[in-house]
Amino acid sequence: MAVRLGGPIFNSSDDPVELARAHRKLGYRAAYCPPVALENGQKIAAIRKAFAAEDVVIAEVGRWVNIMDTNAEQRRKNLETVCQGLALADEVGALCCVDIAGSFNTENWAGPHPDNVSQKAFELTVENVRYILDTVKPKKAKFVLEMMPWTIPDSPDNFLDIMRAVNNPGFGVHLDPVNLINSPKRYYENSTLLEECFEKLGKWIVSCHAKDSLLPDDHYTAYFKEVRPGTGSMDYRTYLRGLESLSQDAPLLIEHLATAEEYNLAKEYIFSVGEEIGISF
Repeated sequence: MAVRLGGPIFNSSDDPVELARAHRKLGYRAAYCPPVALENGQKIAAIRKAFAAEDVVIAEVGRWVNIMDTNAEQRRKNLETVCQGLALADEVGALCCVDIAGSFNTENWAGPHPDNVSQKAFELTVENVRYILDTVKPKKAKFVLEMMPWTIPDSPDNFLDIMRAVNNPGFGVHLDPVNLINSPKRYYENSTLLEECFEKLGKWIVSCHAKDSLLPDDHYTAYFKEVRPGTGSMDYRTYLRGLESLSQDAPLLIEHLATAEEYNLAKEYIFSVGEEIGISF
């Protein structure tokens, strides 16, 4: 199966047809969901129609809020935000709504905290995911969690445990292997890490992120810098082979770059690796 690549397009148009065609012009066959309110049914229908006509899959609706927030009222609001995001994903034809499991950090909503890798975090994550799916009852779209370096799910095995505990077909995996690189061993052996992800989680992978990781030599403690694909250690040959091996479409979306030029460099690198190993996009 060909891999679908996508990324931001730096186009300010509000016209769904123009946006869909702009993705194809860049060689993309996947996209982040364009901004649209859940209440705007007419525009949602137009986006769905335009992107389907260009065979550009809307990979994900991002709802980046802390569903582990220690403030009960804020957590309730954040859960509602994610529920609305999943409902939007279902209506617009996106594959998933994505968030992280959250954090107990009171200063940084996604920051590290000792309890983020605890049994307490595990149980709350299972509770949150079940609540979201039971509330929305999506017909096709999945709710997925993105892997993180200091918050569960922080390993393939931990993600597998969460999948089994939730036990709902509406739940899926968001693969972001760079986020799993939290030790020199994983950094240097990321090919093995990728293979483990696809072996254990492959059938549940819904959407993926493309970036890279660099371990600079000017620090005396382990520090991993997120960099553009092709400028770090990530084994994109193994990554792309794993995506191609899946029976389902699991788009790969480039993220966290500052300019259109950087995104183009990332795209061309990924395309070049695909050409080298015989994978089409």
